[in-house]
Amino acid sequence: MRGRHRSSYLGLLLLVSQLYKLGLENIPPVTLAMLGLNAYLFLFPAAPLMKACVSVHQAYWSGEWRRLLLSPFHHADDMHLYFNMVSFVMKGIRLERRLGSVWFAYVLAVFSLLTGALYLALEAGLTQLTEDQSYSAACAVGFSGVIFALKVLNNHYHPGGVTYVMGFPVSNRYASWVELVLIHITAPGTSLIGHLAGILVGLLYTTGPLKKMMKMCAGLMSFSTSAPRTYHRSSGNMLTPCYSGRHSQSNQYTADDGTSTYTDGMTEEEQLAAAIRNSLRETGRHGDGAARFAAPPPYGFRLTDEELRARRLMRLDGFM
Repeated sequence: MRGRHRSSYLGLLLLVSQLYKLGLENIPPVTLAMLGLNAYLFLFPAAPLMKACVSVHQAYWSGEWRRLLLSPFHHADDMHLYFNMVSFVMKGIRLERRLGSVWFAYVLAVFSLLTGALYLALEAGLTQLTEDQSYSAACAVGFSGVIFALKVLNNHYHPGGVTYVMGFPVSNRYASWVELVLIHITAPGTSLIGHLAGILVGLLYTTGPLKKMMKMCAGLMSFSTSAPRTYHRSSGNMLTPCYSGRHSQSNQYTADDGTSTYTDGMTEEEQLAAAIRNSLRETGRHGDGAARFAAPPPYGFRLTDEELRARRLMRLDGFM
């Protein structure tokens, strides 16, 4: 365990205690796996801390772009890990159950990269505006930027409630911004720009184009498990992954053929409307397993050639 001392285990012990009280069986799989990854990389870091943190100097000017991958999952010390992981687990449980495990994993991957990239852009912009190179030299590490993005999502999907910040009730709508300021005041060593980048990424997802872009990318990569499908359609017919809208409470159903399907980005009313449209258009399955759609019904009667000839013969017999 490189670089870790006995005194560094207090945060891990507190984290284990919290998880024991919560119960591992109550933590969804992706949230639990991400927690395990962060804890493992704290004990067995993939790189020394100063080689894992991300800054404009190191990532952009020195070309060490791998820091974007390493920085979210490494932590400065055990208490840094403890506070981040306790906060992440509470949000991960609610969001993974709402979004589904596959989509939640996709969200975490995108947020981890995008938060770091936006952090670099903000620090570079501040360097240009202030002509102060300390912004470009500031090296950030930790999962807190992603957690702030998840706070925005959590507050978006659970509006109207309150969050207690240092004992004071704050509307969920403003909780992320209040926490951003208070954490910077009470813990000056934290990265204000890193946390701000997380909030902006969350807003890009909830009110900006990020969610739609993610669905487009998922469709291009044939990421079928995250593309929205209605539960009344057969497995060969999927709705477009670019379908926009708010998530319903559950995004997984069982299709007619028994397969699990997903309806990410669709409300229950939209799912019902799509199911009705599909039911009106479908005629069932053919022998090759592909779904077929019925042609518009003809007006009047349609007779085969044999039936037409028979009727003509009958008509001739009647004249004889």
